[in-house]
Amino acid sequence: MMEWLQLFIGFFLANVFGYGGGPASIPLMYEESVTNYGWLTGTEFTNALALGNSLPGPIATKLAAYVGYDVAGWAGAIAAITATVVPSAVALIFLLKLLYAHRQTPVVKGMTLLVQPVIAIMMLQITWQSSKDSVLSIGLLQFTGIAAVAAWFLLKRKTHPTWIIIAAFVYGGLFLNHS
Repeated sequence: MMEWLQLFIGFFLANVFGYGGGPASIPLMYEESVTNYGWLTGTEFTNALALGNSLPGPIATKLAAYVGYDVAGWAGAIAAITATVVPSAVALIFLLKLLYAHRQTPVVKGMTLLVQPVIAIMMLQITWQSSKDSVLSIGLLQFTGIAAVAAWFLLKRKTHPTWIIIAAFVYGGLFLNHS
């Protein structure tokens, strides 16, 4: 029972303060799942994030479902998903009406513009942590090679990220030694 409550609180906080949607919630989910509660390691979180990004639907909900299920089975998944979806849905209904009514005011414009650098830094933090975990797991040479190939396919070839993630899973499964 305590695990359900911890899952609810952890994902509630991550999603209430994750202004900007799923991508902005990811660093907060990492903080709760890896640092605060130790439900996953950094590598496990990164793997769940990568797989979740290759599936359809919102990333925050998929991460909540995975972590919740991993920690406390179906009841944990339901607790984490509820904490992820319900507060956002309720807030959206009420706050969107309020923000929309005052969208041209300097205060609302300032709020939405000035939070963007905070979100950018949070995304850089999770990128740095994931990169560090990956380099420690597979080495700098493998990391650099995979990152360069992925960047080339994403930026130059405009390949959908799903195919790059699937290719990375296949490559890792076939060629990386995980003994």
